[in-house]
Amino acid sequence: ASTLVSLFFRPFHHPRCPSAMIRSGRLAHQVVAGLAAAPVAAEAATITVTDNRTGKSYTIPITDDTIKATDLKQIKSPEGDPLKTYDPGYMNTTCCVSRISFIDGDKGILRYRGYPIEQLAEKSSFVEVAYLLVYGELPTAPQLQEWNTNIMRHSILHNDMYKFHQSFRYDAHPMGMLVAALAAKGTFHPDANPALAGQDCYQDITLRNKQIVRILGGGPTLAAVAYRHRIGRPPVVSNAELGYVENFLYMLDVTHEGPSEYRPHPTLVKALDVLFILHAEHELNCSTSAMRHLASSNVDVYTATAAAAGALYGPRHGGANEAVLRMLERIGTVDRIPQFVQDVKDRKEKLMGFGHRVYKNYDPRARLVRKIADDVFAICGRQPLIEVAMELEKVALSDEYFVKRKLYPNVDFYSGLIYKAMGFPEDMFTILFAVPRLAGWLAHWSEWIDDPDNRIYRPFQIYKGEGIRDYEDVGARKQKVDEKATAMKYSNRSARRAASLGKQ
Repeated sequence: ASTLVSLFFRPFHHPRCPSAMIRSGRLAHQVVAGLAAAPVAAEAATITVTDNRTGKSYTIPITDDTIKATDLKQIKSPEGDPLKTYDPGYMNTTCCVSRISFIDGDKGILRYRGYPIEQLAEKSSFVEVAYLLVYGELPTAPQLQEWNTNIMRHSILHNDMYKFHQSFRYDAHPMGMLVAALAAKGTFHPDANPALAGQDCYQDITLRNKQIVRILGGGPTLAAVAYRHRIGRPPVVSNAELGYVENFLYMLDVTHEGPSEYRPHPTLVKALDVLFILHAEHELNCSTSAMRHLASSNVDVYTATAAAAGALYGPRHGGANEAVLRMLERIGTVDRIPQFVQDVKDRKEKLMGFGHRVYKNYDPRARLVRKIADDVFAICGRQPLIEVAMELEKVALSDEYFVKRKLYPNVDFYSGLIYKAMGFPEDMFTILFAVPRLAGWLAHWSEWIDDPDNRIYRPFQIYKGEGIRDYEDVGARKQKVDEKATAMKYSNRSARRAASLGKQ
C-alpha cells in the first residue's frame, strides 16, 4: 500500500524566460482506502505522485519520513524541466543523516548522543561532553584524562597570535576578534590545510584529531585574549594545570596574583561549566549548518570554524540573550509588565527569549539555566531584573495569547541575567556561546568528513531576472537606477571635507 498524492500545478510563465522552473502548486492528498488496515513496513513505504500537467504517475520511496529531493528530478514538465523543491530558510528540508544530537521540539527533549541533557548537566563536565559529541561515547577515566591533557596542552597560543590581537582597535567587538583569530590560526598549520597538504589530508584520523584538540584548547584562550584586549589589559598565558572552564575564568580575571594565588570561585566554575554543556550542541542551527556548508568545499577546519562563529555573531542567532537583557531593561520594573505585554500583542514590542524555531514546548535548557541563576546570585548578588524576568515568564505562561502560539521561555531568557551577574559585559555574551559550541561544530565537521553521502553544497535558485539583453555603449544609455538606490552614508568629517572642496 502507498499514499497517493495528486499534484495540481499552475505553471508559472515568465515573459522573458518561458522555460523557467515551475514552483507554484496546490497539493491534494488522497489516502488510499483501507490503508490503515495493514501497517506498511518501513522499507516498503512509498508515495505515489501524479503530475496533472502530464498525467504521469511516479512512485517514490520514503525513508525515515523523508524522500530524496533528487527522486523528484524524474518528474518533468512538458518542456522537459525537472521538478525541484522551493524551501527558503530550510523550513522542511533534511540535508544530512546525523547521530550527534536529537531534538523533539513538541515534547521539549534534547539529547546528546542519546543522553538526556538534564543528566549530562547534572553529572558530567563540559570536557567529557565534548568527547561524547566528537566520538559518540562517554570516555573511560584514562581516556578522559588523556583527552583533557591534550586539550589543555593546546590552550597555549603561538606568540604571534598574541601579536595579531594587538593590531585590533581598542574597541573592537570580541566576536569580531574571535572570528578573525580563528581564521588566522589556520595559517599556523599548513600541514592541516587541504588546499596545501592534499584534499584527503583529513582522512588521516590522527591529523583530524590534532586539529580538534587545537581548536578546543585554543578557543577559550582566543576568547580570553579578546576580552582582555577589550578592557585594556595584557593577555595572560594559559594555566594548563587548571580545568577547562576554570582556566578560562583564570585567563579572564587574574591580575597581579599569578597562578599560585588566584583560583576562580568553584561555584562560578560549575555554573559556567553547566552553561557550556547546555550550549555545546543543538543540531543543524544556522552556525552548525555554516560549518557543514564550509566543510563541503574541503576548506581547512579553521576557516570553517571562523565561518560558523561568524554566523553565530549574527543577532538572529547568537545575540538573542543580549536582546533579552535589553528588553528587560526597557521594561524596568514589574508594574510595567502589563503594558509591555499589551504592546507585544499590538506588535509594538517584541517578546525576546520566548519561542524557538524547533521547540514548541518549554526549552529543556531553560529549566536548567533557571536553577543555575540562584547559585550565581548567591555569590555575585541578585540581579534586580530577575524579578521582572520571573514575573514576565509567569504572565506569558498564563496568557492565552502566548500559550496558543506556544511561546515558552528558551535558553536565552535567563542566561543573559546570569552572565550579567557574573560581571560579563554584554559584548561577551556571544563569546560565551561560541566557546562551548566549538565542540558541536567540530563533531559535525568530523561526521561530515566520514559521511558517504557528502557532496559540496550547491542549491539551485529560481531565476526571475531579465532575459537576454544586448550591451549598450555608455553614451547611449538612459539612467535606470535611481540615485537613492546607490546613496551612501557619509561621516561629518567627510561632509566637512566636501564643504571645504566646494562639493556640497
